[in-house]
Amino acid sequence: MASTKVGLLRRSPLIFTSPLLNPLVHKAWQACIKELGDSGSPVHAIIYDGFMAWALDVAKQWGIRAAVFLTQSCAVNSIHYHVSRGLLKVPAEGSSVWLSGLPELKVWELPSLIYHHGSYPAWFDTIVNQFSNIDEADWVLVNTFYELEKEVVDWMSKIWKLGTIGPTIPSMYLDKRLKHNKDYGLQLLHPNTSACMRWLNTKPNGSVVYVSFGSLAEVGVEQMAEIAWGLIGTNAYFLWVVREPEEPKLPDNFKHMTREKGLIVRWCPQLEVLKHGSIGCFVSHCGYNSVLEALGLGVPIVAMPQWADQATNAKHVEDVWGVGVRALVDEKGIVRRETIKQCINEVIMGGERGNEIKKNSIKWKNLAIKAADHGGSSDKNIDEFVAKITS
Repeated sequence: MASTKVGLLRRSPLIFTSPLLNPLVHKAWQACIKELGDSGSPVHAIIYDGFMAWALDVAKQWGIRAAVFLTQSCAVNSIHYHVSRGLLKVPAEGSSVWLSGLPELKVWELPSLIYHHGSYPAWFDTIVNQFSNIDEADWVLVNTFYELEKEVVDWMSKIWKLGTIGPTIPSMYLDKRLKHNKDYGLQLLHPNTSACMRWLNTKPNGSVVYVSFGSLAEVGVEQMAEIAWGLIGTNAYFLWVVREPEEPKLPDNFKHMTREKGLIVRWCPQLEVLKHGSIGCFVSHCGYNSVLEALGLGVPIVAMPQWADQATNAKHVEDVWGVGVRALVDEKGIVRRETIKQCINEVIMGGERGNEIKKNSIKWKNLAIKAADHGGSSDKNIDEFVAKITS
């Protein structure tokens, strides 16, 4: 099982890096590597987040093997790789992009940092810099599973020693072989778990729309109002995550008006919520972690991408994996209430397309479990990686 093997790696003589660490810890890293070597426990490999490309240089300085871990989808990584090599220029509005292993992409379906080039220059440089020295890495590990993106994985495997090791969801939400592996071990915000679960327990199966745009997205006042009235217009209950800074954007008296139909919380335990039988669909910004969680738990998606890789993820949700629909914006860049209502009802209320989406969601859930379970594609890749670094 992928989660089991990742746990094994954490107990092995390796060093893991994270973008939470500042590059100023460079010297501390080197001291740590030296200290481990002097104590008789030499570092076998460094596994580093792709956003910390400098970690590869440290590994090479010490003659240590290195694996880069890419946390976005292979589709998005392929796009960013082509940009980094000057192989992709943003075409004119209305035209399309064709890349090996990917579906046809309209310009607006590319990651926003490319489509709106110059909008976030520092973040764009960070994204592209993942590939500045990637050819020197011994392995490229990706948070996906082979069956989900096999065409682009096959293409990328011709360039690097590639291993798909996802979805990196806690074991108890996939194959359930690690009984204590129930969360990621890191909470950026405090979830209101008891209130969420008590409320969900009172609702019929498949009757609740779960709405969350992650921990960073900032939704404008006009868009918040459209979401609010769109939710009122559906025949479903709703659980809506509205972070504290976003609460003033809600329409006046909205909480009171919808107290019988909805629950608004500042944060919630997303995996527990998605697993709950009352959830009928997930209105999501399509951050990649949220998409993988919905796929792994078999929850249909109404996609409302905001920025970065989310438009490309939403494209795959609707057109490639068939597990949801995209709520498209108008000429002002706003998703209107009627569109939101229509998309939710189409997914949650059944009908030919809704039933097909639900069927596909269960299919991908089963494939995700199979990939992470014993003998699955991700499990085998981690086995191979562990064998190489411990031989």
